[in-house]
Amino acid sequence: MQIVDLKTCLETKARAGKITTEHGVIETPVFMPVGTAGSVKALSPDDLIETETQIILGNTYHLLLRPGTEIIQSAGGLHKFMSWSGPLLSDSGGYQVFSLGRLNKINEAGVIFRSRIDGSSHELSPEISMDIQRILGSDIVMAFDDCTSYPATQAAAKTSMELTHRWEARSLQYFRSTEPCYGYRQELFGIVQGSVYPKLRKTSCQTLVEMNFDGYAIGGLSVGEPKQDMYAMTDVVTDILPKEQPRYLMGVGKPEDLVLAVSLGVDMFDCVLPTRNARHGIMFTWKGPISVKAAREKDVHEPLDAECECYSCQNFSRAYLRHLFKANELLVYRLASIHNIHFYNALMKTMRNAILAGEFPQFQTSFYNTYNVNRAGDID
Repeated sequence: MQIVDLKTCLETKARAGKITTEHGVIETPVFMPVGTAGSVKALSPDDLIETETQIILGNTYHLLLRPGTEIIQSAGGLHKFMSWSGPLLSDSGGYQVFSLGRLNKINEAGVIFRSRIDGSSHELSPEISMDIQRILGSDIVMAFDDCTSYPATQAAAKTSMELTHRWEARSLQYFRSTEPCYGYRQELFGIVQGSVYPKLRKTSCQTLVEMNFDGYAIGGLSVGEPKQDMYAMTDVVTDILPKEQPRYLMGVGKPEDLVLAVSLGVDMFDCVLPTRNARHGIMFTWKGPISVKAAREKDVHEPLDAECECYSCQNFSRAYLRHLFKANELLVYRLASIHNIHFYNALMKTMRNAILAGEFPQFQTSFYNTYNVNRAGDID
């Protein structure tokens, strides 16, 4: 998979390009809202289109448990099942193996785990993960990996990384031996591991590049390590990965992290943060996050962000949104999520335009001068 029409900032590693999939062209840098169970929480596909969402993420582990692959296959794949016509990326289930570790047992073959829903026993392996993602019909498939916990000793991180490499080699071999279920091409990304150790990250990059994946993800970050380590490892990896292929930083993150990671040469991002925070009343604005539940917002008859063009800001005030939260009205989850997803997409689009105009360093300086990460304050 090529990233084409690539323009790179002369002072940073920020890049703007285009990725072509069977379900549409993705302009980068891009943020992917997370649709864990085949739905971006509180939002319809029309809402996603209205917020200028280009691609969404589906979750192999959760969709395997519910509704199950047979139902999704009978619907004609996840695109048809959830009525989403745009590009779709699916994760491999590896992160859930990490995050739900108390429910699983890892061995060379893969993972045996118990369902968080009913306790039933299931198996995930590189081959099973590829089969599931073929059935989902995702445009971009992720190789099965072992997400290293933090903190981890260098020896433990090396053992985990080497298991990831063996699993990814099996993922690639099996993926190439099978055919898509629905007649269109799917691409497979490898996932770089190595925790916070530069030597391991370099080894992982070199190993995966030799395998010749269609694109590459940076995994095992944003799992509790200091942010400076996350940035440093990202910097190491983007110096090595092929320039002509997409780079995806998994599970990141906050707006300030996205801007920094774009400056380090990352093209793709996903995170539950915009929708999760929306459900708790934390709203993102160009001046920083705010708590719309705070008492100070109770009679503020102004939009969340005067610069925002989303449906929520064009029609409703902070006071109204606060009222909906206080009254436990379900509408607020949709309105809040529309705004936060729109903000994330607008942030990526603004960065893309700045890169294309040769003005990314100026944008980056302006953003950090204006964006107050501690602006939300207390929830009343």
